Amino acid sequence: MKRRRVLFIQLSQFRLFIRKLVVAVVMFSALGLLILSRADSAHLGKAEDIVSKMLNPIIRVLQLPADGAYFCYEGVRDVVRVYYDNKILKQRVETLSRLNSKNQSLRIENELLSQMLHYTPPPEATFVTAKIIAGESDVFSHSVIAYVSEKQNVQKGQVVLDNQNVVGRIESVHGNYVRILLVSDINSKIPVLIERTRGRGILSGNNTDTLKLLFTGSNSDIRLGDKVVTSGVGGIFPSGLTIGYVSKIYTDAVDVKPASMIDMIEYVKIVSYGLNNTLLKENEAR
Repeated sequence: MKRRRVLFIQLSQFRLFIRKLVVAVVMFSALGLLILSRADSAHLGKAEDIVSKMLNPIIRVLQLPADGAYFCYEGVRDVVRVYYDNKILKQRVETLSRLNSKNQSLRIENELLSQMLHYTPPPEATFVTAKIIAGESDVFSHSVIAYVSEKQNVQKGQVVLDNQNVVGRIESVHGNYVRILLVSDINSKIPVLIERTRGRGILSGNNTDTLKLLFTGSNSDIRLGDKVVTSGVGGIFPSGLTIGYVSKIYTDAVDVKPASMIDMIEYVKIVSYGLNNTLLKENEAR
């Protein structure tokens, strides 16, 4: 019993010593931090340099596994990315190869058919640019006057475009001035077709902003938004030129909205397609 009591007393004294030691360490630490906070910054900087030099090698060693793992991850990701990119490129090469083979066969077939039919391609279109200097837009007529050079060989019947869309044709030439009959003029009658269905008709102006598509068959299957292009019938307008789009459909007629804003044009292209205006000359001869 006496030994147990002595051991208990010794443990109590040891615990008390530890507590006092902890208190002393905390106090001395606080005092040290207080002294360091008031000390010269140069000494603090030196201390930081010493600590950094001691810790940097350790930090670098600890970072090596992480850097190695990241490097391996990046390498694997690049390999996977290259694999998928290579797969996509192979598919594209195969597709292009098939298309090239198909185009080559079509080119050869076209050359053979051209030789068999003695096909002669039409002459390339030539055009001149003209500025609109006057306009006539009322209930009786829709036309404009443009200025051209006498050396540009502008002739009656040539097609007039605003960019790529038909806006009219040359009605008369007087020196440097030409009169352009717009597609919206009541005297304008153009053979056209619906691009989607190839249904034919006559596009007539009525001195308003809307054109009328006449003489279309009941089975034309015309829809709103259908593109209306020249049919090439008559020898004045070549086929495939855009004039407008279907805006309204009636029982016996169809409204067509011009593709170009005719009342706002400032410059036009007068185009010669080398058709020699065959029908126009025949009508004049009669």
